[in-house]
Amino acid sequence: MFYRKAGQLTTSYAQDLRVFPLREDRYFVGLVLLAAILVVPFIASPYVFSALLLPFLILSPAAIGLNLVTGYAGLFSPGSAAFMAIGAVASYNLMLRVPGTPSLLAFGFGGLMAAGFGLVIGLPSLRIRGFYLAVATLAAQFFVLWAMNKIGWLTNYSATRTITARAVSVVGIRIDTPASKYLLTLSIVVVLALLARNLLRCNLGRTRIAIRDMDLAAEVIGVKVMRTKLLAFAISSFYCGVAGALYLYMYRERSRPTRSVWTSRSRFFS
Repeated sequence: MFYRKAGQLTTSYAQDLRVFPLREDRYFVGLVLLAAILVVPFIASPYVFSALLLPFLILSPAAIGLNLVTGYAGLFSPGSAAFMAIGAVASYNLMLRVPGTPSLLAFGFGGLMAAGFGLVIGLPSLRIRGFYLAVATLAAQFFVLWAMNKIGWLTNYSATRTITARAVSVVGIRIDTPASKYLLTLSIVVVLALLARNLLRCNLGRTRIAIRDMDLAAEVIGVKVMRTKLLAFAISSFYCGVAGALYLYMYRERSRPTRSVWTSRSRFFS
């Protein structure tokens, strides 16, 4: 921290629970967003977009999701790459099987499918913890890899088990340039980051922290441990699923209308 809270008094709980309680935080975040929206698209080169900005933004929701389940709930889940793969494949199949599906709806569908899978994977957390929980969640990664190899429907019966991403459009605007992909991804990441921030400010966020510190004591004071743990896995998986869908359509598709984006199945699992 370059500064500390001094002289900024709050007179109500609403002021104390603001998204950014410190005035310096609000100014800093506002300036960064203005620069990211109004300056970066005009000065960044295609290489900077493809090699730095897009990967950073696309992987940000996955990092947020992992922080929600591990950092705040204390549940170690090393299988986040599996949820990214599920989000990518689910969004791909929805846009393939249902022509005309809005891109944002497909991204959300990928996140929901990953969240459903995360609920199933989170069930072992009700009985085991620590190293054994890590092993149980890591098994999801190998299961998803097996499914990609054995279930041809997931990859549209491709002989090489690859899936092809096509350029998407939002409200009639074709997203096929590095700058447009950057702005769309930035908008989605900002919304998801604000949602995560608000989740931590509500009762759900406080119960997660209580479970992380001592789940037995949290249960004694009335925290519903089972529901909180499952929601932690589901929300984390949703964020990873959206990140996987963005990775497929915003990064691996590049700037061409059609491109094979599953040339290496291990890319999602490395």
